[in-house]
Amino acid sequence: MTMNQPQAHAITMPALSDTMSNGRLVKWTKKSGDEVKKGDVIAEVETDKAVMDVEAFQDGYLSGPLAGEGTEAPVGQTIGYITDNLADVSSVKSTAVEAARLPAGNGNAAAPSPVAQARVSAVLAASMASLRPSPLRDTGPATMRTSGEPAAPKIPLAAGGPRSAIEAGPPYRVERASSLREAVARNMIASAPTPSFRVTAQLALEPLLAAAQAQHYALSLLLARACALTIVAHPLFNAAYTPDGLARRDRVDIGIAIDNGEGLITPVLRDAARRPLDELAEDWTQLRDKAKSRRLAPADYSGATFYVSDLGVFSVVYAFDSIIPIGASAILSIGASGPQGAFCTLSCDHRVVFGADAARFLATLEQHLKDPAKLFAVETQQ
Repeated sequence: MTMNQPQAHAITMPALSDTMSNGRLVKWTKKSGDEVKKGDVIAEVETDKAVMDVEAFQDGYLSGPLAGEGTEAPVGQTIGYITDNLADVSSVKSTAVEAARLPAGNGNAAAPSPVAQARVSAVLAASMASLRPSPLRDTGPATMRTSGEPAAPKIPLAAGGPRSAIEAGPPYRVERASSLREAVARNMIASAPTPSFRVTAQLALEPLLAAAQAQHYALSLLLARACALTIVAHPLFNAAYTPDGLARRDRVDIGIAIDNGEGLITPVLRDAARRPLDELAEDWTQLRDKAKSRRLAPADYSGATFYVSDLGVFSVVYAFDSIIPIGASAILSIGASGPQGAFCTLSCDHRVVFGADAARFLATLEQHLKDPAKLFAVETQQ
């Protein structure tokens, strides 16, 4: 004798970026038993750099067992289910039917035997057990060590590195960094081997600041525009080193570093040299708002060809330099403006550009900063 087996379709932790290996379930926006339509937002997931919506992939009813809010799971891990019928919700919760793994359309399979049911339940139990509470915001009891006690458990540091100096020092505790800071650490480790050099110039920013205030544009936007037009004149700074040669890009995409309170993120202004400033200003407003709420999508912060980092808002910072992100050949670091201007340090990938190239770049940038009127014209040629 056969009976209809409830259809339960697994909701898995989505891969929301190329670098994402784990995700943290922030919250469910629907509860078990709620009707959902395809495209409805049913959950929020925190990736390494943003909080993203998870949408229902079909009509049905949300069903447990649901992963708890605040838990972390690897990409592809089941975090919940959608059933075809409301009556099936309780059945899925209690038996975790194997239909979640069956191909679509196989709705009239034979009822599983008690042994099969036990096996499926065991698989689901193991699956849900692998979901571990995320320590991103609540790290739980800290690991402490005092002199004469056994060594602390080997908890891996996000950025890696030697532990001997830590072990020899005072008592300590290891707390996992936020997902955003871990992502920054990984990127910086990957960028560290880049053979780089730095060239610093003192450039007047007052004309640019006056233009920004008069035209009601953000200073960051005009800085990005000035860099983009400078790159048009010095296209090597839009290239990137690869083992096969230089990757030449025809469009200038500027990544602008933002501190959103939890870490560093770099929203990207696309085609910053050729598009009208009004369009770029609208994009920049949206990007800043999304960055503050951690709603940037990977497409919003990935793939810049050149970077700008401005710490000029801090009057005590007269100069600094930055690590060149992977995929770019240079980043411009801007300190606070003084009577003689602001110290602007260009960090460069020596495999792509040389010292004289950097000097010429800064000389051209100086001209754009002195004459901001050029920034308001649409560049029609690359």
